[in-house]
Amino acid sequence: MRVVVIGASGTIGSAIVAALADRHEVVRASRRGPVAVDIGDPASVERALRTVGEVDAVMCAAAHAPLVPSAELTDERFAAALRDKLIGQATLVTRSLPHLRDGGSVTLTAGTFGEPLAGSGVGALVNEGLKGFVRAVAPELPRGIRVNVVSPGWVRETLDAHDSTPAAEVARAYVECVEGRTSGRNIVPGRVGGA
Repeated sequence: MRVVVIGASGTIGSAIVAALADRHEVVRASRRGPVAVDIGDPASVERALRTVGEVDAVMCAAAHAPLVPSAELTDERFAAALRDKLIGQATLVTRSLPHLRDGGSVTLTAGTFGEPLAGSGVGALVNEGLKGFVRAVAPELPRGIRVNVVSPGWVRETLDAHDSTPAAEVARAYVECVEGRTSGRNIVPGRVGGA
């Protein structure tokens, strides 16, 4: 399969590329990668997809929402998180359709917090929005195209936390989305059967 990984130079993206490279043709895309793309910029996404051409799967591991105490949330911070992580990824699904082969897939990235965390309000809003979007849009996609979302918690390589998951294990969830047949699912790495 030919798979585009957006965010290929990041911690999770690099692990996804490593997990896929033995069995698939991987096209690396990132802000400063071989295929330049900014998930929050619709024109950039369109250019990248046109450059790449026809593919079997599009994966996005590029988006994030900052941890910001609720008292410090401004309209600008809300707008940036919504534009980049929520709207950027949701519209990636529709923008990818003309470039996906029949039976292809799109895999997005949300996130999960094991328990309430100070400053996680905007992240929770965006993550839950993505999960709901994927559930709702999956039955509507044409030509057998599938969509799923992976919701990693803390990734071991980015944080010294006792409840973290190794990036390689997180990457396996993305591989499952590309190589499997599920659609409309929220996959939580480390949990059997997703969430």
